[in-house]
Amino acid sequence: QVQLVESGGGLVQAGGSLRLSCAASGRTFSMYAITWFRQAPGKERELEREFVAAMSWSGDSTYYADSVKGRFTISRDNAKNTVYLQMNSLKPEDTAVYYCAAPSRRYTGIYTKAGDMDYWGKGTLVTVSS
Repeated sequence: QVQLVESGGGLVQAGGSLRLSCAASGRTFSMYAITWFRQAPGKERELEREFVAAMSWSGDSTYYADSVKGRFTISRDNAKNTVYLQMNSLKPEDTAVYYCAAPSRRYTGIYTKAGDMDYWGKGTLVTVSS
């Protein structure tokens, strides 16, 4: 079982930056791929969460949504059981609740579909003002 807790959200002006953190419980955190999703206001179903960025369990592979490529960076620090999402050049359309998620399988590659994830945090709200 993996428990995930996001933090770092807040209100920022367009063009600004934020760094989100996803803290995980358990010694086996380093064995799991991690993906960031976001859910815009007004969308409530888990399957409506939009893929943002993903990292394989080893950290060797990363993948980004086209909408954030070049602006967001995913990274992990296994010693701290934490995955980060550095968000630069933020836009109003980035406003959403951001979630980190993991599959139940270990030693896997990139996951981009919300329906394939088994463990979710409760999310952290990012609001970008124009």
